[in-house]
Amino acid sequence: MAASERTALGPLVGAIDQGTSSSRFLVFNAKTAELLSHHQVEIQQKFPREGWVEQDPKEILNSVYECVERTCEKMKQLNINIANIRAIGVTNQRETTVVWDKTTGEPLYNAIVWLDLRTQSTVERLLKRIPGKNKTFSKFKTGLPLSTYFSAVKLRWLLDNVEEIRKAVEEKRAMFGTIDSWLIWSLTGGKNGGIHCTDVTNASRTMLFNIHSLEWDPELYGQAKNTYGTGCFLLCNTGQKSVFSEHGLITTIAYKMGRDKPVFYALEVIFFVCALEKLAADVGTSYGCYFVPAFSGLYAPYWEPSARGIICGLTQFTNKKHIAFAALEAVCFQTREILDAMNKDCGIPLSQLQVDGGMTNNKILMQLQSDILCIPVVKPSMPETTALGAAMAAGAAEGVGVWSLNPGDLTAVTCERFEPQINPEESEYRYARWKKAVMKSMGWETSDSDSSIFSSLPLGIYIMSSMLVLIGAKYRSG
Repeated sequence: MAASERTALGPLVGAIDQGTSSSRFLVFNAKTAELLSHHQVEIQQKFPREGWVEQDPKEILNSVYECVERTCEKMKQLNINIANIRAIGVTNQRETTVVWDKTTGEPLYNAIVWLDLRTQSTVERLLKRIPGKNKTFSKFKTGLPLSTYFSAVKLRWLLDNVEEIRKAVEEKRAMFGTIDSWLIWSLTGGKNGGIHCTDVTNASRTMLFNIHSLEWDPELYGQAKNTYGTGCFLLCNTGQKSVFSEHGLITTIAYKMGRDKPVFYALEVIFFVCALEKLAADVGTSYGCYFVPAFSGLYAPYWEPSARGIICGLTQFTNKKHIAFAALEAVCFQTREILDAMNKDCGIPLSQLQVDGGMTNNKILMQLQSDILCIPVVKPSMPETTALGAAMAAGAAEGVGVWSLNPGDLTAVTCERFEPQINPEESEYRYARWKKAVMKSMGWETSDSDSSIFSSLPLGIYIMSSMLVLIGAKYRSG
């Protein structure tokens, strides 16, 4: 691109992509959706106890500052005028909970990350107050089951266990929010007039928000696409109708594109994955070996915290390559399980699955996914679809209007397509065997027993990764 073309790009839109492992800032051309510049900064996770996962809110904020500064420096080097950035969207790790002091601007405790398990006892205590210990008591207001995953129980734990937070609440100094709220408040002035806000999609993950009235619910306060990455998140857009799952899925808000615009809902599921490619590429089969990555229990559709990760079906012929292949298959089986549930709830089977995220660069995984689903898997050539979506929403916002969301104005996206290559009977047999393995993973832990070494997802993945690194090293050494 010539210098004159760079200076004449027209309106630009930025996106802050604050994830569990890193923060990024990306800038897109609002006319062509071209990614012009970006920068990424890794962030640390803290594990003060088994099953506890925390992050420093100040580190998260500073990583965003650094990403913005470095991206702007890169744009200046490319002779792109940063004054043309008209809006910035935010996409973030949801459910991660922050409480801070509005008078000092300082966090009152580390952020409790979405996959943290410390609130299991809080969940059990709340369940005892509910007739029949029904985990879905709040589902028709929030779309969510009672689980350690969501923000409300994390906030309850903070109020019960952190004296500084209790005191700040009593003195009306405490502010609560998910990561988007913490970032926006800090970036718009912080203690000097920062805006404390969120949007309906993040609010819908707190268990404190009524997804029908689109309001914070006093009663709840009193009681309490597939993206492959650190977690795997699969969404099915159900339009303006909120579909309540009978198969263990979450009903959530997909988007609301303006103050007076209608709200659109989705069915969503979260599960955790880890995978390999090189070893799996050499063998092409798990040889009857099945891997269930339930490092922090099973989430949708089971919502079973007692489950733990297992590898089963081992024989004297099983080797490291088969285990690596089984790890990849586990991702695909989990997706198949969720799509089956979505199809039953929605009544409209998917004809293809659209995917994004870093793991979609693994072609073996994408082909396996198509084989096990028995439908095509479609991967867009634009790898940053999550950040692009945030930028598009910001650019189309009221008062900005530099990005048209009319279908006729959107730039066509090229895609890579993976078609099924095995017969449906083989897919069904392998899927049934994996579900048998899932059943065997359940009931491993009880609420009265001590947390096992695998109760921490990051620790569990670390151990699995270490094991696979060791067998990979042995493989390379012959």
